[in-house]
Amino acid sequence: MKEGVCKKYLKLSGLEPLIVTPESNFINVGERTNVTGSRKFLRLIKEEKYDEALDIARQQVEGGAQIIDINMDEGMLDGVYAMTKFLNLIAAEPDIARVPVMVDSSKWEIIEAGLKVIQGKGVVNSISLKEGEDNFRHQARLIKRYGAAVIVMAFDEDGQADTYERRIEICKRSYDILVDEVKFPAEDIIFDPNIFPVATGMEEHRLNALDFFRATKWIRENLPHAGISGGVSNVSFSFRGNDTVREAMHSVFLYYAIQNGMTMGIVNPEMLEIYDEIDKNLLEHVEDVILNRRDDATERLLDLAESFKGDFKVNEKAIAEWRSGSVQERLTHSLVKGIDEFIENDVEEARKDALKAIEVIEVNLMAGMNVVGDLFGSGKMFLPQVVKSARVMKKAVAYLLPFIEEEKVGKSSSAGKVLMATVKGDVHDIGKNIVAVVLGCNNFEIIDLGVMVSPEKIIETAIRENVDIIGLSGLITPSLDEMVYLAKEMDKLNIQIPIMIGGATTSRAHTAVKIAPEYRQTVVHVNDASRAVTVASNLLQTETKFSYVKGIREEYDKLRDGYLNRSREKNFHAIEEARKNKFKIDWEAFEPVKPNFIGTKTISVDLAELIDFIDWTPFFQSWQLFGKYPAILTDEVVGEEATNLFIDAQAMLKKITSEKWFTAKGILGIFPANQVNDDDIELVTSNGVENFLTLRQQSQKTAGAPNIALSDFIVPKETGKQDYMGCFCVSTGFGVDEKAAEFEKELDDYNAILVKALGDRFAEAFAEYLHLKVRKEIWGYASNESLSNHELIKEEYKGIRPAPGYPACPDHLEKPTIWKLLNVEKEIGVTLTESMAMWPAASVSGYYFANPQSKYFGLGKIKEDQVEDYAKRRNITLEEATKWLAPNIAD
Repeated sequence: MKEGVCKKYLKLSGLEPLIVTPESNFINVGERTNVTGSRKFLRLIKEEKYDEALDIARQQVEGGAQIIDINMDEGMLDGVYAMTKFLNLIAAEPDIARVPVMVDSSKWEIIEAGLKVIQGKGVVNSISLKEGEDNFRHQARLIKRYGAAVIVMAFDEDGQADTYERRIEICKRSYDILVDEVKFPAEDIIFDPNIFPVATGMEEHRLNALDFFRATKWIRENLPHAGISGGVSNVSFSFRGNDTVREAMHSVFLYYAIQNGMTMGIVNPEMLEIYDEIDKNLLEHVEDVILNRRDDATERLLDLAESFKGDFKVNEKAIAEWRSGSVQERLTHSLVKGIDEFIENDVEEARKDALKAIEVIEVNLMAGMNVVGDLFGSGKMFLPQVVKSARVMKKAVAYLLPFIEEEKVGKSSSAGKVLMATVKGDVHDIGKNIVAVVLGCNNFEIIDLGVMVSPEKIIETAIRENVDIIGLSGLITPSLDEMVYLAKEMDKLNIQIPIMIGGATTSRAHTAVKIAPEYRQTVVHVNDASRAVTVASNLLQTETKFSYVKGIREEYDKLRDGYLNRSREKNFHAIEEARKNKFKIDWEAFEPVKPNFIGTKTISVDLAELIDFIDWTPFFQSWQLFGKYPAILTDEVVGEEATNLFIDAQAMLKKITSEKWFTAKGILGIFPANQVNDDDIELVTSNGVENFLTLRQQSQKTAGAPNIALSDFIVPKETGKQDYMGCFCVSTGFGVDEKAAEFEKELDDYNAILVKALGDRFAEAFAEYLHLKVRKEIWGYASNESLSNHELIKEEYKGIRPAPGYPACPDHLEKPTIWKLLNVEKEIGVTLTESMAMWPAASVSGYYFANPQSKYFGLGKIKEDQVEDYAKRRNITLEEATKWLAPNIAD
């Protein structure tokens, strides 16, 4: 027989063939179309935004994925429906459908649904002997009938293969059944012999990488034509948070795995260093671990890893000093300093000295966290440090959990169980996440439901999980109504769980006046994260609960009575009188500048260009470090921690910009406009006329002070002069949630919060950048402007960019008009929730006014006559108008 006649290669296809030969490069499998690995993809599938979900698949293919893995395994999804629909949609997209599909599920019915509609020849991920040979044969025969290849996990009735011997035993048994009994084509079999972490500090894990290599080599030599796959990132799990070391470990692992016959796998290309460019010292230490060349390889890599974290070398002498202390001293030091590099080794040492693993949490770790709590409570430790401490604590607990389960011991007794949620329609969660971390550091068990959580889900989860406290968060004004509604519903159901209220729009007064009367149980407003522990503890501790709750109720009753009975004669103008006292401009002497551009325009910008436009003061405020930048960096109280936080932020900025973690998308429009009917602005577009509705101040002012509305800054139509107005929406939020989810998956709350805070700062910077472009170029009404960044932050330019939902125009219902004018959702993908919050959260929208006399102001309280007038102008009911304007309506 001639050489080559019997050669069998794995042949897959979409619209184009993919043939895996010995000469083929490593086959990379894209995994972002996996609901368990991408929060964004999960959200899009849940919301049935399949067109946007297709974009993720398209990006993977364009990014070089030769196979795309599609997984619809999520408890709230109809996986069969989602898999079927998505694969059918892919079939109609040639640029996606050209590559093969990996149908990925732990549920056979979903796999089979995918196989029924898949285009070309795909791969099933996965089957195994876990449920016995009969089930294995049955599934293999069906896969063969559908004409797909299959990934076989090294898993049998006794569990997952974790040694070389078990790996080859299970793979040989599986191969024999498939080839000899099922007559499955050998070249269509791909084994996953299990990639496990190395450098965990546990003796039995030292051979994890070597055993994979040996098993891979054995399979390739003894199971003809079979391929090898695996999830590469698992190998570096012990170095979560240290990308430099992880990237080196992935590259070294792949270097040897491919030499031994690995043909494909799931690996993030952005988490790979070029093998020849790895620092030689780091390469030696990583290879010592991967290849198990030294008994002290793990300890040496752990020591070296710190010097590759961030931009600063570690003081080796200082490490040696604190590492020489007792295990309790080392654990406490790690928790207080937020150092996670040695925590698993120290926890393991403590576990060996304890009677039960649970004691390490209850005794050693809680002793360290008590120090953290005391320092934070006394003002000697600040929020960023506490969040870093929480990261270390989570890593320690995660390490201990398998031992606790093995000992069949219940979980550590907690200080209480707290459910946290951002209410329906609201997408902001940085503050909520910080409070959750602070509570978690103080031994509270946290159930975080995320953002946009319906009242039904909050109530159902609270009852099912038997929580002790419900924490509600909201940033936009409609969230206040959601909190009131939830309180009413809980009261109807006679639920007796105390509620903590927090968020930017909430207040002690609103809680006392609007929420507390609707709920017979306790409602408490929590002003910031530093008070959350005290409030939660007082609500739950037997010795303080009664007196604390009694005091809160008396305080809120007094506050409410004072609010409701205060003098209300102050003195508001009727709306017609307020209009007569409008902000007056000499329109005869004013000539509007005709824009250089009229219409709509999408804007793209490199993130690096936005860095100079970042206002850092609000960044520090989001971490509850108060002071103006840059003076805060040298502040006597918070300066040191502000500087450390700033250093971390700068390091992350470099990664965000160089690795393009986020995508910046923007759109603006400039249109002919005139003031009509005193308070409205009429815009002329190519599709007709649209109106922006503005609200007018009504409180009586000092002599000569006007009652302003934004419409006052636009030339009235009756003058015969043509004025102009703009609007915009920008976002840097695309990618933020996904990156935060990666950090959260690695138990890294600090960087998860940091990346969201920087996403928000980039969005505001984009808005500032675009406003500058509008003033100087696109509109050009201030073409000669030359201001420093400091002057830009102080808003020393001509013109303003107020935003719906903020003081000058608190009416969130203006956002849909912006969305309609600019076709925002279609053009840049930013959507509005039912409460008019923007998604992604790191987004900014607003107006452009060019008049040099335009200025920012606060609307303040308005009277019912304007609310009624507003309802008529907007053509909504008075009840709807009251709902949206409630915070601004005078009693």
